[in-house]
Amino acid sequence: MDRTVRTVEDVLALLDGLFVSESGSGHLAAGDGKDFWDRFYADRSRPVPFFPAKPDESLAGYLERGLIAPGRALDLGCGAGRNALYLASLGFEVDAVDLSPVAIAWARERAAGAGAEARFVCGDAFALAGTELSGPYDLVVDSGCFHHLPPHRRVSYLALVDRVLAPGGHLALTCFAAGEEGMGSELADVDLYREGRLHGGLAYTPASLRWIFSDLVEVELRRMRDEPPGSPHFGEGFLWTALFRTSEPSQPR
Repeated sequence: MDRTVRTVEDVLALLDGLFVSESGSGHLAAGDGKDFWDRFYADRSRPVPFFPAKPDESLAGYLERGLIAPGRALDLGCGAGRNALYLASLGFEVDAVDLSPVAIAWARERAAGAGAEARFVCGDAFALAGTELSGPYDLVVDSGCFHHLPPHRRVSYLALVDRVLAPGGHLALTCFAAGEEGMGSELADVDLYREGRLHGGLAYTPASLRWIFSDLVEVELRRMRDEPPGSPHFGEGFLWTALFRTSEPSQPR
């Protein structure tokens, strides 16, 4: 007889197990997701849109428009490090985390080749927050990680962001868009548990993102622009890009 649930984290870990047969919980949490993403990143010659070392067009735009400024940054589910290295090249102090050792090895190779300084950490960001990923960070970047999390791990995700993001700091999010010309599963959360599958990632509506991140201030939420192959930036129209920020600390009277 197995009676292992005592804490909220025990419940979350139990629910993780409902999805491990597909790809685990994406770039952040443990399970067999590590093996899935290791296989995914093993063949660097594959024509995957986010394999080239290009930053998100939205992230570049935030900086060009002065919506964010250099500071401390955390890249969640960093993959091969394209956004992390871009931020480091602009003077950010960057920590980047991914579940996949293969992805992290590629990111470190790119950093060495570019002479860029960024700290790449392999592991579960939910477990590392407060230890190796101590914060506070002025910017948290997530390009394609959030939509690979099962619904119950949104609780962990919001707690992580709340723990590490500095007052007045920003969350730059890129995720699957629901609706016409979007991508990802539009099944209701409860149906995902009934099927035990994430169907390659979850689609979100603007309303759902605004509700999930309602404790943050929305700066911008729009469809990502399609970028041609020769562009210096990554952009796919089936994604949302969003910029949220925490409230500024209260000023003493």
